[in-house]
Amino acid sequence: MAGDLPDYYFRIRENGAVVFKVDTENRQRRIDMDEIATINIKNGNVKPHGDRKLSDAEMQVIRDWMAGRSALLARRDIDDIHRAVDYMNITTQWVQSKASDAQLDEVTDALLLAMHDLRSVLVRKKAERLLKAAGEEAAEG
Repeated sequence: MAGDLPDYYFRIRENGAVVFKVDTENRQRRIDMDEIATINIKNGNVKPHGDRKLSDAEMQVIRDWMAGRSALLARRDIDDIHRAVDYMNITTQWVQSKASDAQLDEVTDALLLAMHDLRSVLVRKKAERLLKAAGEEAAEG
């Protein structure tokens, strides 16, 4: 098992991770994990643990992990949105075919407000994109 372990382990936290150096080359042949840094994925901060100085190689491993983690979180975000579209369609079908009056009374106002808010933001963002694209075309032409 020890031969298959990575050199570093990242314990995921809310905004990043705690980074450990994995050591299996010891007398007891046990797995030791030495905390070397805490990272914040949102602001890019890397804080070495205690008085430790991170090597260039360790910083590269951390930067690579942060880039991969950011890409994974971005993919999850868009997947969540696609899933929300599916839920909206399922909700529409539920309202159309199965919902009782009592159930509709319970959710209608919340759904209408959420949909109105979403629609307002989507329309504003689309208008901003169209204006930006028109401005870029005018600057090129």
